[in-house]
Amino acid sequence: MFPRPACLQGRRTRNGSGDDFSTFPIRQLFVLALVRICEPIAFMSIFPYVYHMVESFHVTDNDRQIALYAGMITSSFTFAEFSAGMFWGRMSDRIGRKPVLIMGLVGTAISMVVFGFAPNLATAMIARALGGMLNGNIGVLQTTVAEIVTKKEHQPRAYSIMPFVWCLGSIIGPAMGGALAQPCDNYPALFARSTLWDKFPFLLPNLVCITVLVCGIVVGFLFLEETHPEKKHRRDPGLELGHWLVNLCWGSRVQLPDDSDVKEKYFDAPPGYETAESSPCLRPVDGASADCDLEGQKGPAPKAFTRQVILAIVAYGILAYHSVSFDQLMPVLLSTPRSDDDVVLPLKFTGGLGMATKTIGFMLAVQGVYSMIAQLWLFPFVVKHFGTLRTFRFVLFVWPPLYLAVPYLVLLPAKLQMLAVYVSLISKITFHVIAFPATAILLANAAPSSKVLGSINGVAASTASLSRAFGPTITGLLHSKGLDSGYSVLAWWACGLVCLIGAIQSFWMEESPEPERFKTRQSEVSESEMKREALSDFGTQDQDSDELPEEEQRLLSLRSSVDHDFDISKLNLNAVDNFPKPQGVVTHDTNV
Repeated sequence: MFPRPACLQGRRTRNGSGDDFSTFPIRQLFVLALVRICEPIAFMSIFPYVYHMVESFHVTDNDRQIALYAGMITSSFTFAEFSAGMFWGRMSDRIGRKPVLIMGLVGTAISMVVFGFAPNLATAMIARALGGMLNGNIGVLQTTVAEIVTKKEHQPRAYSIMPFVWCLGSIIGPAMGGALAQPCDNYPALFARSTLWDKFPFLLPNLVCITVLVCGIVVGFLFLEETHPEKKHRRDPGLELGHWLVNLCWGSRVQLPDDSDVKEKYFDAPPGYETAESSPCLRPVDGASADCDLEGQKGPAPKAFTRQVILAIVAYGILAYHSVSFDQLMPVLLSTPRSDDDVVLPLKFTGGLGMATKTIGFMLAVQGVYSMIAQLWLFPFVVKHFGTLRTFRFVLFVWPPLYLAVPYLVLLPAKLQMLAVYVSLISKITFHVIAFPATAILLANAAPSSKVLGSINGVAASTASLSRAFGPTITGLLHSKGLDSGYSVLAWWACGLVCLIGAIQSFWMEESPEPERFKTRQSEVSESEMKREALSDFGTQDQDSDELPEEEQRLLSLRSSVDHDFDISKLNLNAVDNFPKPQGVVTHDTNV
């Protein structure tokens, strides 16, 4: 009936399909990835030297006790992260995602300073606990990705980026930490004795990590956009400064961001204005990402923890438990010396493969490289063809046999053991890179509203942290008991049982064909489109302009200029000087 506005026409790919990669929010995900990679670099950098750090504290001469204390330092971070995860999730719902993400990086930097100067074990543990308590970014990052991605077909690709970034940081961090620790011993020509570097031999890698974190803070402040539905309307001085700096450095007009265009920033009506019947939606609509954002209206938040949300969180906790248990048990199996005890099949045998540390390190490096490749390519491909929930269930049901089979590697002929180990590691990583992003997607899609998405992901992150804290502890205890009794399969089969429980639990989970928040966005876009079509019909009728209200005349004039040219340097902002502006919107020089 009414002509469709140009800004609502769907852009198509070269093959003519409606699934257009040009609408994929690559810029904001790239900025988020730059913010994210700082954390795994900082978190993983301590592992190469934490044993030697505890040894330098001279708390014990027993190697087993040193390993125990090193594990306590690592666990202190996890337990603190568990205790603070829900708080940071709620805080992100209250003040926005961007401030919480930046505060998390600041908290990590503070903890790295304290850790680098730690003179004893207690200070080191407090520093790591401080890092876990001040950083709740795991859940907030998942929330931000869920709000950036406004099309369901983009979810598999988007949710594979953050795990890829973590894998990359997990390679860079340990390499950097191992290379820079104890510089007076490793680089005597550059770092003299009786200096700061000799007194605090583990300070240098922490200072480098702090530098990386500061870079992440700056990038986030200048270029990361707020995604909270009620907070993204606020003026962001950081973004304005970032746009100005880019324009200053490159000497050209700032390119409009792909998701939160500058045109949207200046012609966006705040939630209170959108609800007025006499106030048509002014925002130019481009697909599902630009809308009248009725979800951002003030009002009571819906019930967060529905049945499906709880099931998804439980699935996430179960997955984290047995996955991290595998990561702990596998290096132990590879490094444990071979046993001369008699083998009584099918269950009674002990021992390991007796591999050298260098060999184990190379295997884990290969595992890390494959993990990055699989995150980017395998997961999106599989989910696209089979669906998220179906893929998740399949992985959980084929995973337990791996736990049952791994302890039997010690019984294989020596010439087959190396191949079997690689098959086991690749299989585990394949299951891992599919199951974790799938869980994140199912959790995000189960959320009733973006208003409570931060709280939901905060609880999920805390649950996963608790599982990762207790998983290695319980598994290590079972493994020790199993070796004492002659049954090395005990810990592995216990992990398989937990995985099987998770697989059975997945049959109570449901996958909505269209997530509720996507439905909300689409209905908002339809309403906005109807308003625009009505305005377009007013403009095409042959009538005296005096018959139209003065406000609608200004709207029509402004809409025409926006629809035909989104280049803000060509817009005459004086045309809307008398139009009610949203709170916080400022008029910029058109040369910026």
